[in-house]
Amino acid sequence: MSAPSAEERRHLVEQILASVDPRLAPGLREAVARPGPSKRPVSGQTVVLAGHRSAGKSRLLPMVARMLARPGLDLDAHLERIHGRPLRRWVAEAPREFRAAERQALLELPPGGLVAVGGGFLSHHPEALTGLFTLVVPVSFDTYRERLLTDRTRPRLRAEVSLEEELSSVFHEREVLHARVPTVALEDFLRGCLATEVPL
Repeated sequence: MSAPSAEERRHLVEQILASVDPRLAPGLREAVARPGPSKRPVSGQTVVLAGHRSAGKSRLLPMVARMLARPGLDLDAHLERIHGRPLRRWVAEAPREFRAAERQALLELPPGGLVAVGGGFLSHHPEALTGLFTLVVPVSFDTYRERLLTDRTRPRLRAEVSLEEELSSVFHEREVLHARVPTVALEDFLRGCLATEVPL
């Protein structure tokens, strides 16, 4: 896959900004236009798209793949494929087994790839992300809540409480855990994409 031109990079940045949480997009657009940190992965460094459930990681994966000129892998889809188990049932029936499997799957991938991980990865496996370029796809609580209230394909994480209680507690608990992990903000990555004149 050839590296995108400067014009194509600008177009991809616009596509990415148009695809993130619409509540956050205007602020992100302004942040990218302002001077600030400019970050990009080093050659051979694995890039991980992480963040909450329903943040839009799978949607952004092909755009980031084109930006970086490397193929992208959705880890949840990969896990379903290699284990032959529907994720919804697996997470509900054997959450510890699933968490161990997703961690192992990431560690077994060859270095230098691009992978989108599930919503719990960042909070459950921070040590597995050491040395990787972990790019966070942001989402507001209101958008997270709206999307998950209407998406019945995703597994429940706390069936003993109401869905509203689950969404609030999981989001805010994971926010605290996410803040402890070294990650790259989306706006810093996009600034880096616009600034660079060489393949990432």
